[in-house]
Amino acid sequence: MKTKVPTVTSNLSLTGKYIVLTHGNTQIGVSSKFPKEQRTLWKEALADYANSSYGFIVRTNAAQLSLAELKAEIDKQIAAYEQLKLLAQSRTCFSCMKQAPREYLAALKNIYQDGLQEILVEDAQLFDEVFQFLKEEQQEDTKKLIRYEDSLLPLHKLYSVEHVLEEALAERVWMKSGAYLVIQPTEALTVIDVNSGKCVLKKNDPDAFYKINREAAAEAARQIRLRNLSGIILIDFINMEASEEQQELLSFLKNQLQTDPIRTDVIDITKLQLVEVTRRKVRKPLHEVCQKRRS
Repeated sequence: MKTKVPTVTSNLSLTGKYIVLTHGNTQIGVSSKFPKEQRTLWKEALADYANSSYGFIVRTNAAQLSLAELKAEIDKQIAAYEQLKLLAQSRTCFSCMKQAPREYLAALKNIYQDGLQEILVEDAQLFDEVFQFLKEEQQEDTKKLIRYEDSLLPLHKLYSVEHVLEEALAERVWMKSGAYLVIQPTEALTVIDVNSGKCVLKKNDPDAFYKINREAAAEAARQIRLRNLSGIILIDFINMEASEEQQELLSFLKNQLQTDPIRTDVIDITKLQLVEVTRRKVRKPLHEVCQKRRS
């Protein structure tokens, strides 16, 4: 990532749709997105699967799974791991034993099933590649895969992809009230600045700044997910003098960020009223991905 050198490890991890098999870490882990009671139940139910070689992490998108379905996924990952060990005995040094799937294929494992009705693919070769991947990894999703074949209206035009990307990469984001956000990624962190802009509330409403900040908190949470921002994020809300309003705003922001499948934490608010947020880095942010493709 950026200036960081690549790292290697002898601890393998095999990522399934709902489970990650972790070699070297022999514990049972459950996503922190689950309620504490449910995490405890999963750990107790799966305790027999951990051994001296590997453990498991239950992923966030396993929320709607039954215990039987989860155990079937674990058995599948164990079989893959044992097959890998068996093949390794007959391979020479520097052989590639297993390769991570392309990013767009790996993304299919991270999609929540709630609301997922179909997977549209336009290119014939890509369609075959996706179908083969789903057949091997997520057979239950093969029926959702559909080939898009309208030559008069390309798929990227149908969903206005260029326009959507342009909005998702814009530095300024306007809100319904007339206020706006300025989002600026830097090398060390990302800054989100809240501006009242054209908002008319401030002229005749004593709670105007709180209402703008509340709207900005909801939009900032959405933009963080949309742009896949990660690391340290500082949000500069409009200053509010009442400490009660500050705490209410922090609580509201936390609730908005809880819908994020990637772990995101609100740390605190500084004396300068900058809200500190951290988000786990799973993939490159959208602006880096688009910049790389353009170059």
